Amino acid sequence: MKKANGTRSGEVIISVRGLDVGFGDHLVLNHLDLDVYRGEVLGVVGASGSGKSVLLRSIVGLLPRRAGTVSVFGKDVRAQSEEQRILIERRWGVLFQDGALFSSLTVSQNIQVPMREHLKLPQKMMDELAALKIAMVGLPQSAAAKYPSELSGGMRKRAGLARALALDPEIVFLDEPTSGLDPIGAADFDDLVGKLQQTLGLTVFMVTHDLDSLYAICDRIAVLGDGHVLVEGTIKTMLAFDHPWVAAYFKGPRARAVSV
Repeated sequence: MKKANGTRSGEVIISVRGLDVGFGDHLVLNHLDLDVYRGEVLGVVGASGSGKSVLLRSIVGLLPRRAGTVSVFGKDVRAQSEEQRILIERRWGVLFQDGALFSSLTVSQNIQVPMREHLKLPQKMMDELAALKIAMVGLPQSAAAKYPSELSGGMRKRAGLARALALDPEIVFLDEPTSGLDPIGAADFDDLVGKLQQTLGLTVFMVTHDLDSLYAICDRIAVLGDGHVLVEGTIKTMLAFDHPWVAAYFKGPRARAVSV
C-alpha cells in the first residue's frame, strides 16, 4: 500500500525546463519540463528507450544537453563556476544500476570514495563513517571487507546505496534500484528506501519499471513518452489518464487491483 505523504513540501528542489538530449540524429528528450519537490519520492517510468535513465544522467551532469536548463536547489547547475557546481553535486548521491561499484575496492573502500574526493578526514573516521552507512542500508558489518564479486545482487545494490549516502545528501537518484531482484528482495529494498527517505528527509528521484515500487513508496509518478512528460501525478491520476501505454502499464494484465 502506498505510504502516506507526510514529508513533501511545496519547494521545488529540481526544475527541468525545455530539456533536449539526443544522440546523433535521434532526439531522446524533446523540450522536457519537470519539477521535483523537496521531500518527495518521485517515480519516473516509461517504455524502454523513452529516456528515463537519460533524464537522470542529464540532471546529474553525466550527459550533455543540447538545450534547456536544469536547476537544483534554485541554481542552474551548468551556469555555476566549477567550485559552486561541486558544492551542489556534494548534496546529492546516485545509485546506478547494479550498484556500479569499483570491483578492485572493498565495500568500505567504495563507500569512502566520495569522502576521499570531497572531504579531508582521517582514515579512522572514514572507516567509522563507512561502517555507519553499511548499517544504515541493512548490510552486516562483515560486508565491509568484501569485494563486489563476493556479494549477491541485492547486497551490491545496498552497498551502492551506502556509497550514495556517503556525504549525507539531500537528494538521492536511483536508477532501476529493484532491477534483477526477486520479489522479496525488491520489496525489502523498497521498504529500505522508504524508511531512509522518511528518517533522513531525503528527496528521491527514482527511475523504475517496477509497478510495485510505485505503489509502495512513491508520492508522485512522471511518465515519459515521445521525448517529454506525458503525465505526472498520483496513482489515481495514472489510472484516469487516457493514453495507450499508460493504460496498458497501469491497467494491464500485471496491474495491481488495490484501492488508491
